[in-house]
Amino acid sequence: MKVMLHACCGPCLLEPYDALAATHDVRVVYANPNIHPRAEYERRRDVLLDYAAGRGIVVEEAPYDPAAWDAAVAGLEADPGRRCRACFRLRLGVAAGRAAAVGCEALATTLTVSPYQDPVAIREAGEEACAGAGVTFLLTDFRDRYGDATRRSRELGMYRQNYCGCRYSDDEAASTRERRRLERAGRREGAAGGTTI
Repeated sequence: MKVMLHACCGPCLLEPYDALAATHDVRVVYANPNIHPRAEYERRRDVLLDYAAGRGIVVEEAPYDPAAWDAAVAGLEADPGRRCRACFRLRLGVAAGRAAAVGCEALATTLTVSPYQDPVAIREAGEEACAGAGVTFLLTDFRDRYGDATRRSRELGMYRQNYCGCRYSDDEAASTRERRRLERAGRREGAAGGTTI
């Protein structure tokens, strides 16, 4: 079967591509207007393209259109769950359109390798996008391969981002990292300030 694989970045491509290419004819599309800022978008794209070129993997890039992403998530900025669903619908919609345009029968996504993404939301967005494009959404769950993808990407020296991609996730991730830093500092202070009898 001819499968279009939507890829969010190089590290997440590794395991899903290998798993799918073992039984399917796979092409890759980089369709990620959510990634902010543009320099981050280009860095992730370039890491993906470098890896793909070394493997002979065909990758096409959808136009980078952050205005379309802003419109898709308008009003959902403070609701990460709904915002991510809208983001998945947009990205997978673009990817499904590309799949149909080049004669692929199905669409899959590397988003399903991450334990940090909502697999139900991805499935629903993928099915909706594919129904509109006339292709099949290939149900995949690559989360059991996340550890291998992490290890391989580190061994390959790939850039590994520390936030999902959008400006809101960047802010949320930074807040989470700061909260964890303060918690660790508090535990160290508490351990150092223990009493003796």
